[in-house]
Amino acid sequence: MKKQILILASALVGLGLLPAHAQFGPPGGGHGPTFGGATGKLFGEHQSFSATLEIQTTDPSGNGVTMPGRISLAAGKSRFEINLADVKGSKMPPNAMAHMKTMGMDRMVTISRPDKKASYLIYPGMQSYVENRATEADTAAPGDFKVEMTEIGKETVDGHPCVKNKVVVTDKENKKHESTVWNATDLKNFPIKIQTQEQGGNATMLFKDISFDKPGDTTFEIPSGYTKYDNMQTMMQTEMMKKMGGGGFER
Repeated sequence: MKKQILILASALVGLGLLPAHAQFGPPGGGHGPTFGGATGKLFGEHQSFSATLEIQTTDPSGNGVTMPGRISLAAGKSRFEINLADVKGSKMPPNAMAHMKTMGMDRMVTISRPDKKASYLIYPGMQSYVENRATEADTAAPGDFKVEMTEIGKETVDGHPCVKNKVVVTDKENKKHESTVWNATDLKNFPIKIQTQEQGGNATMLFKDISFDKPGDTTFEIPSGYTKYDNMQTMMQTEMMKKMGGGGFER
């Protein structure tokens, strides 16, 4: 069983969903893409929407991963859904995706709830989830940030005329978060493309099929009947034992 857990953990590292320095943990060290804190300020008046979201990341060595999914946002709450089979450019171990499908880990949902000071990593295929504490940055009040925007050009992105802006968000500790943002003038200046650099790597978010209808409250709730786990390791061990008991894995 330990070997199976290591294969799945290695798969998540290869997909860029599990930090390489952590033995176990949810995407990004506790989060999928979240839109609270400094990131939330990039959306201006657009605090409720849903869209297709493609995330492209490149590490300092130049290795890239593309993750397509679906994002919903409302009043600081966010939800990101992804099918890991759609991820491109990952360094997955051989047969890792087959193991993930068998486990029910190929589909994943991350929900951020700053109002509850928590984030959730949900696996619908296992009807299970891991709850994590939200970071202080994600639960900061909007007034804790100062935004400076400077126009640096005009470009067309995915057919939308955009103003390209350099945006610097400064938090209450005077830490600056710099991004390049393409605001679509035909979509009420919605930031359809956001590019950031951090720790030597690059990350780009590209939004498509945008709807400004407010997502329903149930979008950001844990489905009833799902099993809660305190950490990723316990969830993987427990769910794998269930699969082994039912003949889902070869011993």
